[in-house]
Amino acid sequence: MHDIVTVAVTVFMGFFAMMNPIANTAVFVGMTGDFTPQQRRQTAIKALVAAFCIIAAFCLLGKGIFEIFGITLPALRLAGGILVFLVGYHMLQGSSSKLHTNEQATPDKGEKVQPADIAISPLALPILAGPGTIATAMNYSASGSMLNIIVTIAAFAILCLITFVCFLYGPKLVDMIGENGINITTRLMGLILTVIGMQMLIQGVHDAYLLFDITPIPVIIENA
Repeated sequence: MHDIVTVAVTVFMGFFAMMNPIANTAVFVGMTGDFTPQQRRQTAIKALVAAFCIIAAFCLLGKGIFEIFGITLPALRLAGGILVFLVGYHMLQGSSSKLHTNEQATPDKGEKVQPADIAISPLALPILAGPGTIATAMNYSASGSMLNIIVTIAAFAILCLITFVCFLYGPKLVDMIGENGINITTRLMGLILTVIGMQMLIQGVHDAYLLFDITPIPVIIENA
């Protein structure tokens, strides 16, 4: 039971740091500034449902994807660790990672944007369920254990609910925290992500060593 709780907390913190609901709320408020409360609610629901479906699909199909493309778990952990580390590094520097932004997503002044235009892209992809989040989900669920898959999906579902509440009260939350508060939160999440990324790298190196470690065949030299 203790191990399950530890895994659940680790998975949740990994997702929380990667998605960073506080910073994403500021992005959401900026992108939906001209929307009515009803349109903002519909956009948030559509984006989070789409993000959840994407992550759940990768959690459930991760093992099959590995088999189809011949991917090993150490390879995923090495690549995912680098990816997560880079995202965390950019957040530590106080800048947004290109994996979680879309430069063409910001509408021009005076241009009316419909909720459907931003719910899937860029909100669901790549802001909420970007490559880093997908790599994190597959890393935690790739062992193939149904319990790990359920814990990973449940942790992301809880995070989606928290993000939904943040989105609904976005303007008030942003005003209450302020720009400095968002910057501090972003840097803290970046620190957590760099540590998680490094841990994934270490685990990947360890698993790769065990996977490809070949015990040398002893050679018996007989005296002539």
